[in-house]
Amino acid sequence: MVTRLNPYLTFNGEARQAMEFYKEVFGGNLTLNSYGDFGQADAPNADKIMHGMLETTSGFTLMGADNPPGMESAPGNPFSVSLSGDDDAELRGYWEKLSENGSVSVPLEKQMWGDEFGMCTDRFGTPWMVNIGRPES
Repeated sequence: MVTRLNPYLTFNGEARQAMEFYKEVFGGNLTLNSYGDFGQADAPNADKIMHGMLETTSGFTLMGADNPPGMESAPGNPFSVSLSGDDDAELRGYWEKLSENGSVSVPLEKQMWGDEFGMCTDRFGTPWMVNIGRPES
């Protein structure tokens, strides 16, 4: 297996909703395992997500989970998830869905380096960067 770099997102009880939302945005195969699935069926957090993984047909892998009991999580920790490429329609579609009901800090528009770029935070507090480059000739 090739070593991969994957974003791993942590949520305060909204992992199921967030991961299902990202599946709506990107498509693909979503696997969700709750704490109850891993032998904690009677625990108060049994229905919370211990590990989730979304693998898309575009080759993205996004992982996420609810914070384990007793650990704090702050949405928007110092990270961003970056999407980049030259498929204008695909990337613009992701942007529209991710920014809907979220906040836009940099509108998706042409930048000084020639690409279209934008930054938003989705409704779950996850910061995203989208860069639409010009197709290579």
